[in-house]
Amino acid sequence: MNPAEYARHIADLVAVIPQDPGIGKAAALVARTMERDGVIQAFGSGHSEATAMEIAGRAGGLVPTNRLALRDIVLYGGADPAELARFDLERDPGLAQRILDLAPVRDEDLFVIISNSGVNGVVVELATLVKERGHDLIAITSLAHTSSVPSRHPSGRKLLELADVVLDNRAPRGDAVLPLPGGGAVGAVSTITSALLVQLVVAEAVREMVEAGRTPPVYLSSNVPEGDAHNLALEARYAGRIRRGG
Repeated sequence: MNPAEYARHIADLVAVIPQDPGIGKAAALVARTMERDGVIQAFGSGHSEATAMEIAGRAGGLVPTNRLALRDIVLYGGADPAELARFDLERDPGLAQRILDLAPVRDEDLFVIISNSGVNGVVVELATLVKERGHDLIAITSLAHTSSVPSRHPSGRKLLELADVVLDNRAPRGDAVLPLPGGGAVGAVSTITSALLVQLVVAEAVREMVEAGRTPPVYLSSNVPEGDAHNLALEARYAGRIRRGG
């Protein structure tokens, strides 16, 4: 239970993750989406939503991005907020269609779905619907975890089986890395490693855009004097297609 051991785990992962060949493939999809004037639609439930937040609407990130979430059924669909209190909400495949129907999606949009386990009903169903509609799909998941648990989707499929590019966040089964004497573990890693993957993909995509002579639509911090004017001007290009509520 030495916190320094947790730091060593993270350092080891940070050293190896940039070598993932999927980063370049994912970046190519992102760059192509920007060239086609598309929007990146990011979804994660539970703590995976933190990675969707890393994609959509943050300083240094791309402007044409949306964060889809389970609570969209309340914020944009008018559902009873009590529905969000269900402990098994993310296991319900039926929510995927409802979330997608409420999203301002176009044919040229790219989806990024984040799930450490990659097996819950809403995640697999959303990936299924996305691919049926012809969208490119990037998955961020844990290969160690998803390979060790059964699917909770009626089809028996998992997120990684549906994606065009799979990025492995290299979290262990159960996510945490410091074992406890009585069982279980503490020190989850997936949020850190998934955020690193996102930033690497964005950085590589922006590099490709700059080298191709295009100006990437990137947010400035709203906490610098010129930030608001810069960001609002870029957001206006995607009016009605990106949401910053919720």
